[in-house]
Amino acid sequence: MTDLHPDRTEVAARLAAAVGRINRKARTDSASLGYGIVSALASIVQHGPLRPGDLSRIEVVTKPTMTRILTELEQRGLIARDADPRDGRAFMVSATPAGVAAVDAARSERTGIVAGLIAELSPDDVDAIAGALDALERVAQSPSARTASAS
Repeated sequence: MTDLHPDRTEVAARLAAAVGRINRKARTDSASLGYGIVSALASIVQHGPLRPGDLSRIEVVTKPTMTRILTELEQRGLIARDADPRDGRAFMVSATPAGVAAVDAARSERTGIVAGLIAELSPDDVDAIAGALDALERVAQSPSARTASAS
């Protein structure tokens, strides 16, 4: 009897390779910001205001790396620092209107790049990708996705 389910290890390997290639092609340096900086800013827009340590955990980067990112974002006027209402020694970061606009521009540019990548696919291929999106989004949102990428 033939197994009707694909080998999960093979699926994982092919998915990781394909997502990696698509991600590299779709990375943009919107407003001369690097990918990591845009990612951190997008997390601030989505989850903010945040403490820097919480943002470090979300982005899976070290605290010194996050300090450098926040310094650059603040110098560019894309975030604001405010006192943490629960702890006067700490601070929270939130996106400025310019920061929100930068994230919107980066997403729009990235969407355009990915749209270009799938433009020449057959309707059946686009339907197959669309059918997989819910599952892919669940994988991306799973708690283990964060911890696996930290190792």
